[in-house]
Amino acid sequence: MIELPVHDRTGAVVGNVTVDEADFGGQVRREVLRQAILMYEAARRVGTASTKTRGQVKYSHRKPWRQKGTGRARAGFRGSPIWRGGGVVFGPHPRDYRFKMPKKAVWRATASAYLAKLQDGEVVVIDRLEAQEPKTREMAATLKNLGIERTCLVAIERHDANVWKSARNIPGISVKPVAEINAHDLVRHRQLLITRPALEALVATMRRRFAKPQAVATEGGE
Repeated sequence: MIELPVHDRTGAVVGNVTVDEADFGGQVRREVLRQAILMYEAARRVGTASTKTRGQVKYSHRKPWRQKGTGRARAGFRGSPIWRGGGVVFGPHPRDYRFKMPKKAVWRATASAYLAKLQDGEVVVIDRLEAQEPKTREMAATLKNLGIERTCLVAIERHDANVWKSARNIPGISVKPVAEINAHDLVRHRQLLITRPALEALVATMRRRFAKPQAVATEGGE
């Protein structure tokens, strides 16, 4: 069990919550987490690198000089790969680097990322984070009161335009609804700031995902 203090916007402790590690799979599965990070990073690759083969470079196919009698090495044409400015052998071409993982593996990776944050003490819980209007100054003051000085992912229960606008100009800060957060979002930020309602919704979702099916008793005890 992991016990986390709950803060208000001034940084004062107003309560605490307890999180069961079993709700997040019980252990950090680093290999699955690594594969998920590679999947998300591969999807971000543009894949536009391109080179020309010897058949695509625009050079005359006339021999530079005759085959014999010049004292120089034999040469077929100016676009040969062994010549400067010639074609490229086995060079890169536009491609799609994306690949997919099973949905259960993706959920397991996300749960492992959350569990790693919890175990490393990188999760800060706040009771609420509403904003009547976009105020970057108020959001920056809240982060300072909570001791958040590096990159941070702010997890809220549902989309809030005012909260998002308040944080968008602060370097290293990202805001997302908890239902849209993946393992890559958690790993690329040093800390996680999550509201108490968002944490409760997250735990409820994880419990449904990792709940073990109960055996159904049959007649006769068989």
